[in-house]
Amino acid sequence: MWGNAFLLSLIYLAVGLVVELALTRWQTPFLRNLSLSLDSLPARALELVGAMGPLRQAYLTDQIPKYGLRIIFGLTTMAVIFLLALVVGTFMGGLRVFLMRRAYRRAGGDRHP
Repeated sequence: MWGNAFLLSLIYLAVGLVVELALTRWQTPFLRNLSLSLDSLPARALELVGAMGPLRQAYLTDQIPKYGLRIIFGLTTMAVIFLLALVVGTFMGGLRVFLMRRAYRRAGGDRHP
């Protein structure tokens, strides 16, 4: 579970890095839209915890450079992916235990788990 979350985080960050590097050379609508799409996940997560407003203000007043914003978005994305992996993994593990206990009981196993 943790390995998959880590791999997915690395892929997401690598795609973001490639898009940002490509944007420095080619300002195409496709690359701009792709960059905005990649930024939407961390932006919404930061909005949910109330951090996007102050972060936006700090960026617009040049208190945070663009690379600083990218670092914050990257770390936020990694946190969201790991949190999702934890929630899904916990749910799937609980479901597996439930189904195994149920199958054990139906097979005539001990009535006391």
